[in-house]
Amino acid sequence: MRDADGRLRRVTGAARTESAARARLKERLLDRPGFGAGGLLDFSSSFRDLADLWLEDLEMRELSDGTKKNYRDDLRLRVRPQFEHFSLGEITTGRVEWFLRSERAVSFSRAHHSRTILNQLFGFALRHDAIPRNPVQGTSPLRRPKGERQALTVEQINAIRDAAARWRTGPDLKGPKPDGQVRDIIEVLLGTALRIGECLALRVCDVEDGPSGMTISVNGTVVLRTGSGAVRQDHPNTEHSIPRIAVPDFAATVLRARLAGIPAARPQRTIFANRAGKPLSPFNVRRTFRAFLELANLAGEGFTLRW
Repeated sequence: MRDADGRLRRVTGAARTESAARARLKERLLDRPGFGAGGLLDFSSSFRDLADLWLEDLEMRELSDGTKKNYRDDLRLRVRPQFEHFSLGEITTGRVEWFLRSERAVSFSRAHHSRTILNQLFGFALRHDAIPRNPVQGTSPLRRPKGERQALTVEQINAIRDAAARWRTGPDLKGPKPDGQVRDIIEVLLGTALRIGECLALRVCDVEDGPSGMTISVNGTVVLRTGSGAVRQDHPNTEHSIPRIAVPDFAATVLRARLAGIPAARPQRTIFANRAGKPLSPFNVRRTFRAFLELANLAGEGFTLRW
């Protein structure tokens, strides 16, 4: 038997009968670490085994909790049900191609996510010498569909601004009056082109306001975590996020007004926060924005905060 260190060794099995000795020998061969894979995976291993080992490796990687959750969800909901009954040797390029085509028929984004998960899984198997090649590599390239430019007209922006100013201001209003935070968030988004999570992660210490104008540092994002709610991460959503942005006057005016209401002793507090002083939830901000769209008669246009 050629062991994991590349050396050949004789393996024996003893028992009272020849058939029992053969059975014992086979057991020892099956339990013995194979060449290259160190006993973790081989060509006959199931896709389930690969997925379980990859998930263990995922937990040790330096990725955000949100990214790890997305990977786990994509594997559990789509990829694993498709391949869990195959061995690694049975998962051919053709089988992966058929799966990705069915995913692409649903949406480009879904196919792209599934391809990413499969690439990582089979890359892990490749590094453990369980397979000779990655079956994803030979599949057809995914071509991103040409999307229409997503932009609002000046008239639409003014309609949303007007709706934000009028929202829940009637004489019959019940409950607490709106604090205007989502209205101000819209102005900051218009002036800086930040993602919503990056906007909600802005802290007092991230703003510099001098004679030449205001700049902000983008070094965090707000994400939703199960059991914890909205949490600020100390890094932007992607490495391509702009670290410092010049803020135009109309957005700077909004930020100055917000900063004036925050004690100077709390430089780490987010500018937009709930009553407990914690970051606002992106989910709640989007819900209020949809209410603005309804009031502006724009609810059916498919607009989002990213627009």
